[in-house]
Amino acid sequence: MPDIQLSSSRRGTGPPLVVIQQLDREGWAPVIDLLTAEREVVTVDLPGFGDSPPLPGGTAPTVRQLAAEVAMWFSTAGLTRPPVVGNSLGGAVALELARADAVGSAVALSPIGLWTGPEAAYVLGSLRIARTMAKALGHRTARVAGSPLGRTLAFWQLVARPRRMTAEAAGGALRNLAGSPGFEATRRAARTYRLHGFPPRVPVTVAWGTRDLMTPRYQARRAARLLPGARHVRLHGCGHSPMSDDPGRVVRLLLSASTG
Repeated sequence: MPDIQLSSSRRGTGPPLVVIQQLDREGWAPVIDLLTAEREVVTVDLPGFGDSPPLPGGTAPTVRQLAAEVAMWFSTAGLTRPPVVGNSLGGAVALELARADAVGSAVALSPIGLWTGPEAAYVLGSLRIARTMAKALGHRTARVAGSPLGRTLAFWQLVARPRRMTAEAAGGALRNLAGSPGFEATRRAARTYRLHGFPPRVPVTVAWGTRDLMTPRYQARRAARLLPGARHVRLHGCGHSPMSDDPGRVVRLLLSASTG
């Protein structure tokens, strides 16, 4: 399979920290703004999301394949076993990178893959409906994003306090959701993904928002059973994408957990 060029950027100074992004690029922005005071933050868009092209036809974007792509990208980016963090799909990718011993440490925020079949169907079905609605908005995206009610209706499943999102962040998130070419193939591939336990050989942290409506916090108990050697953290008052709800808390978690 030919290599694809993943889109990435670097900001800040200090030891590197890789942020794995997909539909959540805007959610990471306030966290990255704070992190750059102490870390060189290296963001990378997963294949088919943000500015990264999708995988070539015939290659299913499974979680493990996405992790393999990121691992190959490390060498082109001049990174050797860096610490990584991801949310949701990105969190599962971070855990698979830790399983492969390709990173120095991993932090997974509300990772997918700790679900049952019906739970996966609910999450992935909800995202499909949200994408359909985001595509239908068209030129009305800015109007919806600019309204506290519009942000609540669009993001109530993902963040605990959607009214606090800026109009710019909400609009960017809706456009990213509508325009990501890898969305549908990745959504289909994720249906059968289940995280299998492994003994981490590097520091691993799994964090869950106590107000997560997409992957409810009882899935955190499954994570604790599957990954007894990991550190497990609750993010009180946060939703599925805790970066938007409490960026300061997420930054403190990352600085305490990331090594490499």
